[in-house]
Amino acid sequence: MSVSERLSSVRLRATLAATLVVALALGVTALVLTQSMRGSLEASAYADATRRAVEVAPAFQKAVWLQDTASVPAETTASLATTLTVNDPDIMFSADGKAMTTARWESVDGYSVVGMAVPTEAGQGMVFARSSLLPTEEALTTLNSVLLPGVPALLAVVALMTWLSVGRTLRPVAAIRAKVADITARDLHQRVPVPRSGDEIAALATTVNATLDRLETAVDRHKSFVADAAHELRSPIATLRARLELAEPSELTEEALADVARLQTLAADLLLLARLDAGEPLQAADLDLGQTAAEEAVRVERRPEVALKLDIQPDVVVQGVHGHVGRLVTNLVSNAVRHAASAVEVRVRSEGGTAVLEVNDDGPGIPEDAREAVFGRFTRLDEARARDGGGAGLGLPIARDIAVLHGGSLRAVAGGFVAAFPMNHAGMAIRVDG
Repeated sequence: MSVSERLSSVRLRATLAATLVVALALGVTALVLTQSMRGSLEASAYADATRRAVEVAPAFQKAVWLQDTASVPAETTASLATTLTVNDPDIMFSADGKAMTTARWESVDGYSVVGMAVPTEAGQGMVFARSSLLPTEEALTTLNSVLLPGVPALLAVVALMTWLSVGRTLRPVAAIRAKVADITARDLHQRVPVPRSGDEIAALATTVNATLDRLETAVDRHKSFVADAAHELRSPIATLRARLELAEPSELTEEALADVARLQTLAADLLLLARLDAGEPLQAADLDLGQTAAEEAVRVERRPEVALKLDIQPDVVVQGVHGHVGRLVTNLVSNAVRHAASAVEVRVRSEGGTAVLEVNDDGPGIPEDAREAVFGRFTRLDEARARDGGGAGLGLPIARDIAVLHGGSLRAVAGGFVAAFPMNHAGMAIRVDG
C-alpha cells in the first residue's frame, strides 16, 4: 500500500481522530484541574492567614492598651509587643495603621497576605498575617510532573488500542477486498468470507456474495449463448460453403465463398473464446516453443511481397497445449503479415529462465495510446479500411486469453506485441514485437 493510501485509510483516520479527541479532552481536563487546584490551595492559604490574623488581633489590642496605661512599666509593654512581633515572622503589627515597613516584609512574593484593621483606644491599628504559597507551588509541581509524562503515555495507549481495535474490526473488510480483487471472470464461483459478527460488515459480505451470484449467472448465460450460437452456426455455414463450391463458378460465388469463409472463421473464434472464458482445465505437456512457432508461421498465408524470417533457438521448452499455443502464434503472425510492408520475423529464445517469442514486422506499428485497446474484442484500429482487408478483431484477444490461460501475459509494444513465460513447467508468458 502506497503512502497516500496509508494516509487515507479508515484505520489511520479513525486512530488520528480518536487520539485528537482524547488529547483535547485531556488537555482541557489538565488545565481545569491545575487551575482549580491552584485556586483551592491559594484560597486555603488566604483562609489560614485570615485565621491567624483573627487569632492575634486581641493580643494586639491588649498590647496597645498596655502601652497606653501609665500603671504598666514601659519595658513590659515593649517586651510584649516585641515578643508578639519577633517570635512569629508571619505576623506584624502596625499601631498607627501604616502598612508593612519591616525589612522582612519588603517582598511578599510567594505569600498570601491578609491585613486586618483593629480598633484601639489609641486609634485604628493593623494586624498583618501571611501564609506561604510554597506548598501550593510544590503541589502544582508534583501534579505537572505526573501530567507531563502521563498525558502523552495515555495518548499513546489510546492510539495503540484504537489502531488495534479498528484493525480488528476492519480485518473482515480487508479479507473481502482481497477476495473480490482475486475474483476474475474465470473465478466467479468464488465467494467472499462472511464474518460471524452479524454487523454491517457481515451484511456487506452477504450483499457482495449475492451480487456475485447474479453476476455468475449472467456470465454463464452469456458464455452458454455464445458457445451454442457458434456451435449451431458451424453446420449451416459448412453446408452453405459446400453448396457454393459445387455451384457454377462466377464472380458472385467467389465473393460469397469469401464471406462464408469469414463466417466460418468468426464462428470458430467465438467458440474458442467461449471455451477460454469457461476456463476449461488444460491438458498441458512439454512443448518445444521454437518448433511450434516455426510450424505455424510457415502455414500462415501471406502476400508474395512479404518475406518470412525465422530466428529460432532450439530447446526452448515450456508447458502448454499445442493447439492453443499454435493458435496464439498463428494469430500473431497473421496480424503481422496483414500489416507488414515487406518482411515478418519470428524469433524464439530463452532469456533468464523465460521463454520469449517475438514477431516483428516492418509495418507502421501500433500507436502508443492504442497498445492496450487492440486486445479489446472486435476492436479494429483501421476502421477506414475495407472489412475484407482484415479480421473481425478477435485474433489478438484470443491470443491474450491463451497466454493468460497458460499462466502468462501478452502485451503490445511499438511494433506489435510482447509476451514472456517461464520455462521448466512454471507457466507461460510471451513476448511479441511486430
